Amino acid sequence: MNSETLQDRILGALAPEIHAEPPTKWQQRKSARMRERLVSAAVDCLVEHGYPGLTTAAVAGRCDVSRGAMHHHFPSRMALVAAVLDHAVYHRMRSFLDDYLDALSRRSGEPRIELACEAHWRSVQTREYAAWLELAVAARTDGELATIFVPVARRYDEIWTNEMIEAFPQWRDDWANLKLAHDFTSAMHMGMLLHRPIFGDGEQDGERMDRLRRFAARTMQELNERR
Repeated sequence: MNSETLQDRILGALAPEIHAEPPTKWQQRKSARMRERLVSAAVDCLVEHGYPGLTTAAVAGRCDVSRGAMHHHFPSRMALVAAVLDHAVYHRMRSFLDDYLDALSRRSGEPRIELACEAHWRSVQTREYAAWLELAVAARTDGELATIFVPVARRYDEIWTNEMIEAFPQWRDDWANLKLAHDFTSAMHMGMLLHRPIFGDGEQDGERMDRLRRFAARTMQELNERR
C-alpha cells in the first residue's frame, strides 16, 4: 500500500464526512465553508479560554454571524462539541501522517519507530490537539460533556488501532508490542503537555522536555529491536 493510499484509507476511516469529496452544488459548498468556519472558531475558543469559553454565542460572535445562523448548523453546545471532536481528530491525524510519511521518504535510513514518535510529538503541538486536550480534561468532571467525549474518543481509538495493522504490516506478528508502543507514546506525550507549565519549555527548562521526548522514542525503538 503506497503512502497516499494509506493516508486516504486512515483519514477516510476516522472521519468519512470530513474526508469526503466536497459537495458539487454552490449552496452546499457555502454551507460547508460556514460550518468549517464555526468549528475552527470553536477550536480557538477552547485553546484560548478552555471549555468554559466554548459557547455557541462566543463562536457566533467570533464569526460575526447571527444566533439563528449559528443554531442552523449547531443547535446546541453539545452538537458543536461533537463537530469539534471530529475536526480535531481528523486534522491532527492528517498532520501526523503528512509529517511521518514525509520523514519516511526523506530519512529512509533512520529507525521508523523513532520517526513516528517524533511526528507524533509534533502533532500534539497543534491547536487541534490543544482543543482535544481541553475537552478530555473537562470531561472528567462534566457529565454532559463526558457522554459525548468518551464514546467518540473510544471509537477513534478503536478505528486507529484497527488501521495500524494495515499501516505497519511488519508488526503484524507482534501486534501486542505495536499497541503498547502506541499507547505508551500517546500517554507520555499527553502527560508531557500537561506538565509543561511545571517542567517549563524555556531555553534551559526545555531540555527537560526534550530529554523525556527522546527517552520515549528510544524506549519504543528498543522495544521494536527486541521483538
